[in-house]
Amino acid sequence: MYISLDETVKMINEGKVLHIAADESLLDKLPKGRWIGGTTPYFISEDGGVFSKEMLFVYEIDYAEEISIATYGKYNVFQIVEECYDNGLTTIIIPYGSAVATKYAKEAPEIEELLMHPTIGWISGFDLAEPGEAKVYDGTTGMSYTDKAVVMYIKLPENKTAMINMINIFRDDKSDPVIRFNENELEAGRCTVNDKEVCLAEYIKENGIETGMPLVADYNGSYFNTSIKSVDDKTVGFYAPVFKNIDYRFAARVEDYAREFKNKIDEAGAHAPVFSFNCILNYQYGNLNGRKITPYTGPVTFGEIAYQMLNQTLVYCEVVGQDD
Repeated sequence: MYISLDETVKMINEGKVLHIAADESLLDKLPKGRWIGGTTPYFISEDGGVFSKEMLFVYEIDYAEEISIATYGKYNVFQIVEECYDNGLTTIIIPYGSAVATKYAKEAPEIEELLMHPTIGWISGFDLAEPGEAKVYDGTTGMSYTDKAVVMYIKLPENKTAMINMINIFRDDKSDPVIRFNENELEAGRCTVNDKEVCLAEYIKENGIETGMPLVADYNGSYFNTSIKSVDDKTVGFYAPVFKNIDYRFAARVEDYAREFKNKIDEAGAHAPVFSFNCILNYQYGNLNGRKITPYTGPVTFGEIAYQMLNQTLVYCEVVGQDD
């Protein structure tokens, strides 16, 4: 729901369980209650993509039998696998640029227990047009953090199950060169291209590679993106880490980003997502301002979490099962 501050305050005071995204100026005004939140002024509302510092996006979690809320730093963030409900859904928000975000991004793929517990979330952000700082909020205490993850554990009814999916418009061309890295890292100087060591920044420039296209890795037909954040003389920065011993290629060029994204949305065919988190890069490159992509409404994020951290994707969760 894309609603006003007064409407949000009313829902909190009524004791509703909420997941909230909004500009920091609005989140700071909310009363304590059963909610978590993160900062962003970008949203996909029911009427389309929108930038706003006057409205909030609110998910009401009215399907929970029970919830609990906790915060974690970089040293204990993976404790989330120990504290979730047996039949549950974990939703997590992490501030962009924080040490806990780096920790989660680099190590989540190695935490096998994560795959046993549905986990979805997003990286909070800020207005790209001005200096800002990403924050997350624990509504039970009224505290905000720039260096912690906030987590809501949701216990589902026995007849319900959480299903997490993602929409990714990118694929690779198997005839393109294979790029490999020596470490799990958020920036890279040297790498190998078809087993030849090169400077990645120089390789990108010399080959005229469009950096709006991410690196993609093919995991048995499922593609995971690593988006390019910056390219200087000797170093390439990423929004999420690359991983050692994984084959990457630059994504095949997408001629019409917005149309391809809409096609993938239509193919996915979700009916009633309880959460939907869409990357800021999709918002920008796909020209989503003012465009409807119903039913995938929610915050526009600085990274998406579907068990591990992702880039340039849309992740969503549906709660499915037999009705009583």
